[in-house]
Amino acid sequence: MAVRQRAVGTLPNLIRSLRKESPNPKPTNPAVLPSLRRAFSLYDQINLIDNVPEDQLRFQGYTETGFKVNGIDYEGSLLCVGNFLMSWAPTKFSDITPDSLSIFQTVRPIPEILILGCGRHIELVNPELRRFIRSTGMKLEALDSRNAVSTYNILNEEGRIVAAALLPYGGSS
Repeated sequence: MAVRQRAVGTLPNLIRSLRKESPNPKPTNPAVLPSLRRAFSLYDQINLIDNVPEDQLRFQGYTETGFKVNGIDYEGSLLCVGNFLMSWAPTKFSDITPDSLSIFQTVRPIPEILILGCGRHIELVNPELRRFIRSTGMKLEALDSRNAVSTYNILNEEGRIVAAALLPYGGSS
C-alpha cells in the first residue's frame, strides 16, 4: 500500500517534469506517437494482481493437495462463501453430495453462483446434485479446480456474491 501511495504522489511531479522537457512536442514522424514509457514506468513497482483488500479472498496458487489464499497455504478441499473460507470434507468428486453442500440451505445472502472445482478434470455433475443446487437459488458452474479458482477471483473482485466448493487439483473422481 505504501508503494502505491508513493507512486500516486510521484505521478504529478513526473508529469510536470515531462512537460518541462518538451513544452511543444513536435513528433518528427507524424505517424509515430510519442512514447509514454516513462510515464508508465511507475506501474513496474506496483503489483496490481496481489494488491487485494485484506477482507477479500484471493486465490494466488494451487498445488496437488491444496491452495494458496491471501498468502496462506491450505491443504485439502475448501468451501468459500463470499469472503469466508473453511475446510471442506470431500476429498474426491464422488464425495460431493447435497449433504456436503447443505450449508447453502442456510447461508444468506444466497450466492448467485456456485463454482464447483472438480480437481484436475471437469466432471459431470449428477442430476440430484444439480437439482439441490438449483433449489437453493444458485446457478452451478463445474470446472477443473485451476480454472475454478481463477473464475472465483474474477467474480469476487467484481463484487458479486459467489461461492466455491473446491477439490485440490490432484483430487480424483
